[in-house]
Amino acid sequence: MNDLLIIATASLVAISSALVGVFLILRRQALMGDAISHSVLLGIVIAFLATDSRSLPVMLTGAVFIGLLTAWLSDTLHKVGKLQSDASIGIVFTLFFAVGVILVSLYAGQIDLDQECVLYGEIAFVPFDTIVWGSAENGTDIGPRALWAIGIVFLIVLASILVGFERLKTVTFHPSLAVSLGINVVFWHYFLMTLVSMTTVASFDAVGAILVVALLVIPASSAYLVSSSLKSMLWIAAAYGQASVLLGYGVAFWLDSSISASIAVIAGLLLFGTIVILEVRKKVFGKQIKAALRAR
Repeated sequence: MNDLLIIATASLVAISSALVGVFLILRRQALMGDAISHSVLLGIVIAFLATDSRSLPVMLTGAVFIGLLTAWLSDTLHKVGKLQSDASIGIVFTLFFAVGVILVSLYAGQIDLDQECVLYGEIAFVPFDTIVWGSAENGTDIGPRALWAIGIVFLIVLASILVGFERLKTVTFHPSLAVSLGINVVFWHYFLMTLVSMTTVASFDAVGAILVVALLVIPASSAYLVSSSLKSMLWIAAAYGQASVLLGYGVAFWLDSSISASIAVIAGLLLFGTIVILEVRKKVFGKQIKAALRAR
């Protein structure tokens, strides 16, 4: 049963990350996903210290605020400070992440986080941190906290993409056309950053920053290589994420290694495998086409 809970949690993290990761890849903002996934640590710590609560609404509020602040400051440094876009993002997220780590170090006794948890997470402990509905003595255990958190965020991400699909598509591929059609490009940019922040904070405690970044970028990148439309890219990215979870969990069980790290490694191997297959296919078909032309 615990294995199923771990896989279910990782699967929801993978699919949610893949869906928002598709738009990051297409908008060439993969580094922004990396930045937000690290910066939200500061939001999580500040929210906890301010409220003494680990509830999902509190964590989401802190993470979304810092995530949007990261995006805004990065854009401001790029436009006002005349710095390159990637340099601006790197400056902001390393600053925020470093401040978050310092706060974790200072208040480690009050915060259920440490540096190892921040980087790697501990998804194997997900089944033991549960929500009890009702009193502590007679309450009902309704399941792991992390599973509920990412489940709620997954539904929000899915509903947001379904409702805003056409606008997100237009803003992603044709920003100039979106402006001429009266679509608020700035709003949809920060709306996407909000989804990234929510997905990150719901995944952070369970899987850590490394796996969040991997699942935001790698499955979407793999899908980009083989898809022919935005809809197919979303489906294929989700499939790559799910395959990474299942194969990664199997590898972690076999090697008795970190589950999060194993999933990230498998995601990378699937990407490289896809590239190799595409290159081999290109060469084989190229030779066949040349042979057919010569035969004529």
